[in-house]
Amino acid sequence: MEHWEYLKPDGLRFVWDDTLFRPGTDSFLLSSLPKLSAGLRVCDLGCGTGLLGLLLLQRQSELTITGIDIQPAAVALAERAAAENRLTDRLTFRCIDLRQVRQHFSTGSFDLVVCNPPYYPPASGKVSGDSARRTARSETEASLADICAAASYLLRWGGKFCLVHKPERLTDTACALREAGMEPKRLRFVQNRPDTAPSLFLIEGCRGGKPGVDIQPPLLLQTDTGAPTGELNIIYFRDQEV
Repeated sequence: MEHWEYLKPDGLRFVWDDTLFRPGTDSFLLSSLPKLSAGLRVCDLGCGTGLLGLLLLQRQSELTITGIDIQPAAVALAERAAAENRLTDRLTFRCIDLRQVRQHFSTGSFDLVVCNPPYYPPASGKVSGDSARRTARSETEASLADICAAASYLLRWGGKFCLVHKPERLTDTACALREAGMEPKRLRFVQNRPDTAPSLFLIEGCRGGKPGVDIQPPLLLQTDTGAPTGELNIIYFRDQEV
């Protein structure tokens, strides 16, 4: 069954399907990390039904975004969402294996690459029996190293790669970025409250960047009373950024 929702009142609409992996908070959080400006060429690796691209366009309408995903059903829904929002001139999709980007794109084609990747290695014991959910959750189709290699190839020199991941994969992520020629430049942990351990991290790598990472203040999701923080409300378009 399909589900259509608004990112905000009178905003863009996104779609998800019960047979595919349901979009979560991590896509919203990741969309807050890139520094967006008009005219950027963006690639969304493993785009699913296109939520992350829509989030970026809701924040900065003057982007050109190409989504890549290996699942035909997800790409078909993403294309419908682009048409529904009248964004087919700025939001397009390709059903290809990200490990084969060299066959479809020239190197340096993008200024920014984003990815909400599978979190779990194939041998982690967290593999779903459903093929669509397995592809979204575990590295059965592409490893973290594959994702970083694809991002590095697609980026221009000095271009940025932003992704979200689990804290236990931080070392893997930093090593994969550097191995692919991208230097970690910004790192931000996501915590429910100041007294809780991080549940996610957001990281930005720069192709050809110099060593040195900026550890930013944590992104807190809840206040002491359990209410959403002001920053989370802005990320979810409930409040306006000042």
